Amino acid sequence: MTDGAVPEITFRSDVTVELVKHAASDSDVIFAARVSTQGERSLDSVDSDASGAEGLVRFLMRERHGSPFEHSVMTFYVQAPIFVWREHMRHRIASYNEESGRYRVLEPLFYVPAPERNLVQIGKAGAYEFVPGTDEQYAVTVEAIETSCRGAYAQYHRMLAMGVAREVARVVLPVNTYSSAYVTMNARALMNFLSLRTRNEDSRFPSYPQREIEMVAERYEIEWARLMPVTHAAFVANGRVAP
Repeated sequence: MTDGAVPEITFRSDVTVELVKHAASDSDVIFAARVSTQGERSLDSVDSDASGAEGLVRFLMRERHGSPFEHSVMTFYVQAPIFVWREHMRHRIASYNEESGRYRVLEPLFYVPAPERNLVQIGKAGAYEFVPGTDEQYAVTVEAIETSCRGAYAQYHRMLAMGVAREVARVVLPVNTYSSAYVTMNARALMNFLSLRTRNEDSRFPSYPQREIEMVAERYEIEWARLMPVTHAAFVANGRVAP
């Protein structure tokens, strides 16, 4: 139960993505691949034959021998709007643990598009693009979102104050409410995610993701490229196709 005034509402236009732990390096790919010919000695060969590592990674990527890339694992803390999580969790290639509106009071934190976010869709499904809106369109969008969120959270807070269960009260909250989760996935799964959730001219198979989930994907890629630069370079050179 809550009491007192409705907490101050906060609006954001970004996402939080933090690498919290990992067991990920290019050498993971090498020893996993070489076990097929060297058995347990593949661990020793990572250091003794580093010169061929880059070529082997490129070969595995090009020929789509994907399983060696599954031995590198990353865990991220992500805070993003609920509508982003709906898209994210369609990728059944990660482990998720998300905060629960059944067990905690959700924070009055909501997403609002930044001024540079394209607002207008031109074309029809399968053949469309998004372009910037006018200043008036942006002003109307922000005003509508903020008014809706303030009203929704006030009703949420009112129900909690009356003793209504959190799992019931939360149903009035909009999908731009921020939620947080831990996301764990291996490098192969991450490449699949990036191939679908980033728009890049180097992609062999173009993808047109919603901008908000692309913001998450971009942050993933920065961290992954730092941990596994050889693998990341091979992914890009191969047209951003997951092996």
